[in-house]
Amino acid sequence: MLKTTIALIDYGAGNLRSAAKALEAVAPEATVTITANPADMGKATHIILPGVGAFGDCRRGVANVPGLEESLDQAVRVAGKPFLGICVGMQLLAEEGEEHGIHRGFGWLKGSVRPLPDGGGAFKIPHMGWNTLVDLCSHPLLEDIAPGTDFYFVHSYALDDTPASLAWCTYSRRFPAIVAQDNIAGIQAHPEKSSTAGLKFLRNFLRWRP
Repeated sequence: MLKTTIALIDYGAGNLRSAAKALEAVAPEATVTITANPADMGKATHIILPGVGAFGDCRRGVANVPGLEESLDQAVRVAGKPFLGICVGMQLLAEEGEEHGIHRGFGWLKGSVRPLPDGGGAFKIPHMGWNTLVDLCSHPLLEDIAPGTDFYFVHSYALDDTPASLAWCTYSRRFPAIVAQDNIAGIQAHPEKSSTAGLKFLRNFLRWRP
């Protein structure tokens, strides 16, 4: 059996150590490499792109690593390796993001990333804390995760409606919380901060064979 090797992409944004520890907890036999080396994308069996901060800053962070975008495109879209975007890492999968201007995303998923409205002051932005997943689809990424399960969120923007949506959440508006299309997946919440449910999700991702 092929040994699981995880490339956790370091492009200057993301809580990498916490994510690495969560992955090591669910897959102690796996090798987790925090890396910005494009060559590591081809060597890994799974690729994870975390993200913390603004869409445009994270997009530039990826673009500023020589060869990273090209190696990601080859590994994910050509070779079909399982890919997971976390928080802003999920948002970057979209066609564009509207945070502090219009910024081009990877365009791997249909849709745009738009602000969460504050409802005239009724909702505190950013959306920070535990919230509930609803309207879950049947998918290997959601195995043993029931409707009504809580995940931990920290974000001010969210993807709008997309055909790739697997689960939803509502905070000032309804938004996709988990998405997947072919071998590409994303989660708006932080699984590394989401206790048992987050670890289940990461375990499901590593077991996923799209």
